[in-house]
Amino acid sequence: MNKLKFFIVSDSVGETAELVAKAAASQFRQDLETVSMTRFSHIEEESQLKEIAWLAQQQHAIIIYTLVRSSMRESLVRLCGTHSIQCVDLLGPILHSIEHMTREQPIEEPGLVRQLDDDYFKKIEAIEFAVKYDDGRDPRGVLNADIVLVGISRTSKTPLSQYLAHQRFKVANVPLVPEVEPPSELYSIDPGKCFGLVISPEVLNSIRKERLIALGLKDDANYAKIDRIEQEIAHFYKVADKIGCTVIDVSNRAVEETANVIIAQLNNRKFEQIRKDLQ
Repeated sequence: MNKLKFFIVSDSVGETAELVAKAAASQFRQDLETVSMTRFSHIEEESQLKEIAWLAQQQHAIIIYTLVRSSMRESLVRLCGTHSIQCVDLLGPILHSIEHMTREQPIEEPGLVRQLDDDYFKKIEAIEFAVKYDDGRDPRGVLNADIVLVGISRTSKTPLSQYLAHQRFKVANVPLVPEVEPPSELYSIDPGKCFGLVISPEVLNSIRKERLIALGLKDDANYAKIDRIEQEIAHFYKVADKIGCTVIDVSNRAVEETANVIIAQLNNRKFEQIRKDLQ
């Protein structure tokens, strides 16, 4: 019996589409071991849809999708037609019916539904995880995290951890200081889930001076001096190279931009893994 393969595509989490796909699959496969579900969450770019369509064609998968933006739905339908892929739109027909009846236009903004369901509790769990394993408080969190952030002081590790936690990623962050040996756990994890945050000495100098002033201290402390900052950055690169992690320059990036870079890389690695499995 051939394995029944589904690609779940969503601009949100995709849990609803996966449940529908499982309900449908159960009518054909009593043994769910013969059913494969691959979820692609937070898909917001047409380039991602092209990659997913190509992979679905290679694996002979059915695409089940919940995309609120009409332009994305149209793109996916076009791509599925080009690649002769079976696809099912779960949201589009309902949105069309409501639009026809009310004569109102949908907002087309992903993630507006907020319910006390499993997804909600996953989000709360991720937020609590980020708080518990913030700033290297317990290195054991590094082993259980979806994402590990490393960087010197004032590189936005904590706000980035919280932002990613709201996207349901369990994040641990570890500060790097030349005088303190990094936890050994950093060197035993998959480097693909570790991201190093670096910043230019000039930008960090300004940020640290403002921080000192906000604390009522003089801004000429060693903490804010360029020589000290360059020493810390050199130590950061030494550790990052040893881990083999991706390094992201956050000098001119908002937290949201850095988060998007990380999520995009994680999605790309998922695509690459599926490609390897095909070979």
